[in-house]
Amino acid sequence: MNTFLDLAQSRRSVRAYRPAPVEPEKLRYVLEAARWAPSAKNAQPYKLVVVSDTEKRSALSVAYPKPWFRDAPHVVAVCVKPSAAYVRGHDGMNFAWVDAALAMDHLQLAAAEQGLGTCWIGAFDPAAAASALRLPDGWQVAGMTPLGYPAAESAPKPPRKPLGELLQP
Repeated sequence: MNTFLDLAQSRRSVRAYRPAPVEPEKLRYVLEAARWAPSAKNAQPYKLVVVSDTEKRSALSVAYPKPWFRDAPHVVAVCVKPSAAYVRGHDGMNFAWVDAALAMDHLQLAAAEQGLGTCWIGAFDPAAAASALRLPDGWQVAGMTPLGYPAAESAPKPPRKPLGELLQP
């Protein structure tokens, strides 16, 4: 890959993983990328929870019961503490979820750069996920992703809207 745009265009949502472990240096690399994501007022109101143990991944799969989710060698949950986030004074918007999304985006793009697969999971049972992760009071799971080597070539990326449709005249 030569440019950021090449990386963004080539990243796919992976739904089949090889059981091969991810090298510690690659895991650290993607976690560092998440750490360097921008956050409102640099509050970084999130924690990254890496679930590598088979039993813990199975417990977490109660929140999202797809087999490929627990078959990846790791699951990373981005958890937020809204009370620690920047809140915009004009309208009270809490930026915890935006900050978490930016961290997840950085993590997923860094994973793709390293030849690893991810898939943003948002359709999970939040109470079951928080329980499986044993989150302290005030913390919530913003999103999760399996992390590992793709088992096969990913399907083509779904088409995107033309840029002209996304620009406000």
